[in-house]
Amino acid sequence: MSQLPVIVGFGGINPAGRASFHHAYRRLIIDKLDPQSRTETLTDLAILTGLTTTADGKYINQNGAPCDAQELVQTLQTQLLESTLIRRIEKSCFDVEQVMFNRPASLNCGEEGLRFRLRKRQMPQNIPTNWQVTETAPGQFDIEVNGLLEAILPDSKSAPVQSAGQLPSGFQPGKLYQSRNHPRNLQMTVFAASDALSSSGIPFETIASRVAPDQIAVYASNSIGQLDDFGFGGLTKFPALGKRTTSKQMPLGYAQMPADFVNAYILGNVGTTGGALGACATFLYNLRSGVNDIRSGRRKVVLVGGSDAPVTPEVIEGFRAMGALAEDKDLKALDNLTELTADSYRKACRPFGNNCGFTIGESSQFVLLMSDDLAIELGAEIYGAVPEVFVNADGHKKSISAPGIGNYITLAKSAALVRKMLGETALQQRSFVQAHGTSTPQNRVTESHVINETAKAFNIGNWPVAAVKCYLGHSQGTAGGDQLSTSLGTWKYGYIPGIVTTPEFADDVHQSNLHLSNQHIEVGAEGMDAVLLNSKGFGGNNASAPVLAPHVVKTMLSKRYSREQLNAYQDKLEQTRQVAAAYDQAALRGEAKPIYLYDNNVLLGEELTITDQQIELPGYANPISLELNNPFEDLC
Repeated sequence: MSQLPVIVGFGGINPAGRASFHHAYRRLIIDKLDPQSRTETLTDLAILTGLTTTADGKYINQNGAPCDAQELVQTLQTQLLESTLIRRIEKSCFDVEQVMFNRPASLNCGEEGLRFRLRKRQMPQNIPTNWQVTETAPGQFDIEVNGLLEAILPDSKSAPVQSAGQLPSGFQPGKLYQSRNHPRNLQMTVFAASDALSSSGIPFETIASRVAPDQIAVYASNSIGQLDDFGFGGLTKFPALGKRTTSKQMPLGYAQMPADFVNAYILGNVGTTGGALGACATFLYNLRSGVNDIRSGRRKVVLVGGSDAPVTPEVIEGFRAMGALAEDKDLKALDNLTELTADSYRKACRPFGNNCGFTIGESSQFVLLMSDDLAIELGAEIYGAVPEVFVNADGHKKSISAPGIGNYITLAKSAALVRKMLGETALQQRSFVQAHGTSTPQNRVTESHVINETAKAFNIGNWPVAAVKCYLGHSQGTAGGDQLSTSLGTWKYGYIPGIVTTPEFADDVHQSNLHLSNQHIEVGAEGMDAVLLNSKGFGGNNASAPVLAPHVVKTMLSKRYSREQLNAYQDKLEQTRQVAAAYDQAALRGEAKPIYLYDNNVLLGEELTITDQQIELPGYANPISLELNNPFEDLC
């Protein structure tokens, strides 16, 4: 009997704000929220962005005066809305008007020559023959050059791409804990993983005490590593800038480092760990590892995540050189504008519309998966379930970055599984698709064809399609996490977010069997039984995942567990919800801090108790069993 992998916690941070308790989702449908939910989400953004603090149960406004949440939101609402989602790149990321680059130059020094001074560490490895070098002091040299001096001159220019999905203005995750020069990506990881764990309402110590240490796993990574100055970015460019390479840049740059940080500084995990790489499908690749582990019974608890921070000049220039990004000049041409306004940058990403490229984004998203039996035992809140994740490659390709056939397979398999599990009516009338929806002219044609042909094959007449990159941008490997966390909000508030930045859908989009809308689609909290997450990545990395609604999971589990078991579960669930709500309220007051356990319970081999039957670890409630089954009994 396979265990159903259920979602019992989720959290993170992206351009819409904090993911837990649906706050980021709420930002997307802010105009549809009830007043209390709207106030809470805007208050949360005010705390995140540093526009308010709290004291004696009151919020402190920017004038230093106490006020309540409603007064605070009234004053800051416009500023908060403008400091989220896709917008013009802010100087906290980099100055788009002063992007540094080096240009080669030749200088004729004339008959008198050119004289200058260098230190030893600034000297080139191969000294040109027309340099006369005199050491005037230890490590210091006077140089005289006759003829041509070849030089690299620092310069700056305006960035051709000036829009991105950035974390809320002013949010600095590294200030919430001792970040010790961590790359931005890993700072986001600490915040996001902590948020997901705390959102579950069950202390992780309680969860860990019910399972063996090796029944826990962490799968988290990103698609391109940490590329700011504290990671691989600084590692590769510092020598050319005359800066010192540090001992942290190399190890902290690796793409699997989000999982490593969670293991070492948040969970103390000694179970399975890993970080899959699959370009834009990376999050779903990691989700697949977690789902397979729980279904097989090898793990009871899996934390799955992704964290990408690609809003850097170098990454943006790399994608721009590929012709993949929406450049300012092309955005002007799309709308026949001479200048771009703040509203223009907000609408840079237009999935399935007349568009000119995708918009980069940053995000860190985590979900806590649990086997259904452990969730029932602990009284965990169940936000949904992931029965399977399908991954297929494209086969032979002409261009490694071009789309291929693999996505037809993954999406069709997902639809087939939903039909098999929930029935044809549920698939045809109560499911929707979270499209990859990048906003490139190529994607609007190829992905719409994939979804539309799948709809035709399964006799789906009007399949709703969402594309949340229109709000958040493309967070690379974490994009699937953005799709998942925002989809969970539909089962709380009853809206599929509309593709609001697309004025009209392009003529070449395949949509005979699709429901594409630039308005929010009201479906009701239990109107959708399943969502199909879809990712298409460079290199032929395709993944699709069906996610089942919480009301569907509840019905399914009623067939597996007795009334007595479910009543006991319900009693425990009330306590779980109280603890989870207390965390949310603490976060709204700015009192919740990330989990960061540096130099905590560090064990050495001498401290373990090892027998031929088990390994006991100090500080862990249960031992690791060495009584393993032989999987090849017929061969032994």
